[in-house]
Amino acid sequence: MDSQVIVALALSLVGGLSTSLGALLVILSGAPSLKMLGLLQGFAAGLMLSISFFDLVHNAINSIGFLKGNLWFFAGIIFFAIVVTFIPEPQIAPASEGKRKKENGDEGGKDMLKKHRRQVFYSGIVTAIGISLHNLPEGMAVFLGSLKGLRVGLNLAFAIALHNIPEGVAVALPVYFATQSKWEAFKLATLSGFAEPLGVVVVAYLFPSSLNPEILEGLLGAAVKAVFFGMAFMSASLYFLQISLPEDMSL
Repeated sequence: MDSQVIVALALSLVGGLSTSLGALLVILSGAPSLKMLGLLQGFAAGLMLSISFFDLVHNAINSIGFLKGNLWFFAGIIFFAIVVTFIPEPQIAPASEGKRKKENGDEGGKDMLKKHRRQVFYSGIVTAIGISLHNLPEGMAVFLGSLKGLRVGLNLAFAIALHNIPEGVAVALPVYFATQSKWEAFKLATLSGFAEPLGVVVVAYLFPSSLNPEILEGLLGAAVKAVFFGMAFMSASLYFLQISLPEDMSL
């Protein structure tokens, strides 16, 4: 394997594994309540939206023009909407009998809570897939940056690592809340980060000579929509969960 590819893979792993760090912050804090889930998810969403609008979309429009930037923008929306239709609704392993009795007052309440936990889990999966699609072109960018010099690659990998931490939080939070499983939350967040080294492999072996910068900028701008879709789905799930639960039931 070429030394440049090895260096780019190592740098992309630094960024990709930062999602694992975000997941660790979640699972080491204990299972979140519904209120805390909303607060932390909103915080993570704010960080990701700021990075997306002030950096990725802005750079894409400046690099490839307003028309092409917006075409990639809406192409990302359509593409991810199609992807979501193929995601099956997940099943959640039932909690212990004692825990179910503590959390739920009757069978109807238990069924309702189980249904909404599945919806929250589904939103976590949607977010993870969206972030994976977003991380893929980031890995490509790390590879192209490392070709210009180790310092450029390091700076780029460090910047990506910083904003991948809230991405890990955004994936792990709903999964941990819905499944009460630290391993499931950590695993899904980590897998979403592995899309970055995959991006290095894709650009190194499928585009060995060069990758059109217009394509890369467009992919980065389009992938933002996947993240937005996942976060919007998450917010809607939390809202409907809150208004549908009986007042005497708490999470």
